[in-house]
Amino acid sequence: MNPSRLLSLSLLLLAFTVLLAACSESDRPLESPVRLEGSIFGSFYQVTIADSLTQGRARALEEGFLEELEAVDASMSIYREDSELVVFNQSPVGEWQPLSDELVEVLAIGQSVAEASGGAFDTTLGALVNLWSFGSEARPREIPDDETLAERLAEIGPDSVELDVEGLQARRLRDVFVDLGGVAKGHGTDRVAAYLDRQGIEHYLINLGGDLSVRGYRDGESQPWRIGIEAPLDDRQEARHVVPLHDVSVATSGDYRNYFEEDGRRYSHTLDPRTGRPIEHRLASVTVAHPSNAWADAWATALMVLGEEQGMALAREQGLGVLMIVREDEDWSSRVSPGFVEIFGEALTEELGLEVR
Repeated sequence: MNPSRLLSLSLLLLAFTVLLAACSESDRPLESPVRLEGSIFGSFYQVTIADSLTQGRARALEEGFLEELEAVDASMSIYREDSELVVFNQSPVGEWQPLSDELVEVLAIGQSVAEASGGAFDTTLGALVNLWSFGSEARPREIPDDETLAERLAEIGPDSVELDVEGLQARRLRDVFVDLGGVAKGHGTDRVAAYLDRQGIEHYLINLGGDLSVRGYRDGESQPWRIGIEAPLDDRQEARHVVPLHDVSVATSGDYRNYFEEDGRRYSHTLDPRTGRPIEHRLASVTVAHPSNAWADAWATALMVLGEEQGMALAREQGLGVLMIVREDEDWSSRVSPGFVEIFGEALTEELGLEVR
């Protein structure tokens, strides 16, 4: 046989062997549950799937939901000069700007929670966040003075952005900086869940930087997913309560991770839009259960700002499923709303020793 022909046949056989090996690897069944994880939005993602998957199917699913998250980042990031939100923040005051339906939806959620909470949630808070340097999770060079705070407070407010939901447009009525940090991650969690639903996945747990959404069961049959509600500890992660979840989203807001101290005083990263200052009360964390993670995310922030009494009163009024952890001297107490009992049942509420407020 001609040597060149023999070489060609050898190369063809090698390529065919490599192709067969790749196909075989792609078709390889994975042990359930399958965890897909990585970094996103300066945080992390963990997507655990209990459906039967092959290596190729798992890879395709991860590529698919990462495209969804990339779309959220391209639309709502304040760290990308070309994001839809940054372009909106740089638009002329008073001029209507066309927006995507996703951005309009998230802005509408923000305005709705802002109105219901009496301004405890405010997406126009960006200038104040930057003033306190919490936008990049760094402590400020100095505590803002009262005059500067008053100037920023006069500029912000939900009424500084007008939203036309049907027309898919919005305009800034004052020169405010819209920051969707209190709701965009929840929207991203919802986007991943919707994608997995469209792909026919029936059993999954999504953890996007602490925002959670679950469907089905962790064994694919009857065992609910279980999550830990953290104790408000500064130096370590420790579950105070373990809660079973089924077909629900959960978001938590707390003041025990991102803060700084100066002259013996603790400054939380959670700002009260009504005062322009970090919150100061006993409420350490708020966990909200809701069909939508975007809504849970926004509500958790609003209730965290309001504190244990006003926050729980609003949770009852809105029928929200809420668990609060409150500082009590050297310990904590846990209390839940009637809506929490409706979602998780009286038996679990009693088992966990939760006080219904």
